[in-house]
Amino acid sequence: MTAAPDSLAAPAHNPLASLTGLAFAKGHGTGNDFVLVADPEGARDIAPQEVAALCDRHLGIGADGLIRAIRSEHLAEGRELLAEDAGAIWFMDYRNADGSVSEMCGNGVRVFVAFLLEQGLASLDPGEVLPVGTRAGIKRVERREGGFAVDMGPWEFIHPAQAEAEAGDSLVTADGLDVSRPALSVSMGNPHTVVALAEGAELERLRLFSAPVVEPVPPHGTNVEFVVPAEPLVREGVGSIAMRVHERGVGETQSCGTGACAAAVAIRHWAGAGAPNRWDIRVPGGTVQVAFVTGIEGAEHVELSGPAVIVAHGAIG
Repeated sequence: MTAAPDSLAAPAHNPLASLTGLAFAKGHGTGNDFVLVADPEGARDIAPQEVAALCDRHLGIGADGLIRAIRSEHLAEGRELLAEDAGAIWFMDYRNADGSVSEMCGNGVRVFVAFLLEQGLASLDPGEVLPVGTRAGIKRVERREGGFAVDMGPWEFIHPAQAEAEAGDSLVTADGLDVSRPALSVSMGNPHTVVALAEGAELERLRLFSAPVVEPVPPHGTNVEFVVPAEPLVREGVGSIAMRVHERGVGETQSCGTGACAAAVAIRHWAGAGAPNRWDIRVPGGTVQVAFVTGIEGAEHVELSGPAVIVAHGAIG
């Protein structure tokens, strides 16, 4: 009698076995999707390899990242933010799909607030604002018709002297581009490198299965956005661009909120005087809106708005 193959005789180790019974939700903001876990008291830290297993699209739940809802008082970073704003009760503990820690996610923070509301962990009427703790500081989220708007805080160039003096501060090489292209690096609390392309066909030809090469790369790596301005760029006072993104530690995603903000910063900078302060950013998963507003301290902030949807619930079996 022929022996059974080893793969049948000895089942492979299940990397999710340690998470048996863990309740989760699945949500997305314009296709940027997340596994969400409520852990108010910080009782269940999820290890990087467990995050990667949960986010695996073939062997796990599948997501661009994992968001853990934890009370700010249970994390050192959160306690620092509570000293700044006692209302920042909840902390968005965000991990990339590979398990690495990330500072912030613009789509993720909208989905995070939608999750808090659905779970009864917070309440927020239309027009009200909820402060949320993140590793990029406190983000204030306003509930609006059709979704949420987030004050993403001030932006800055990663290499300000080069950004002001030249068309870009780095070169990006990517599969599908014939030559390396100049790029501009922008911090939205996390790093982004923005490349402008001439036409939609170039955007479509990109193969973002592997990470683009950025030279010089920012100290902690970078997300890379490829953008094509609309023709005309501005209609009725609103600018419009199309974007694809390769996210650090994830790969190509359907959307990136902080990336959309960085793209608007870069395109407005390149467009020069008279460029608008409101932008529609079209991504594979839909459209988000970016606006430049004056923050509480007088500095220019970026506001991101768009939908957030919770699509499913489950438990690890």
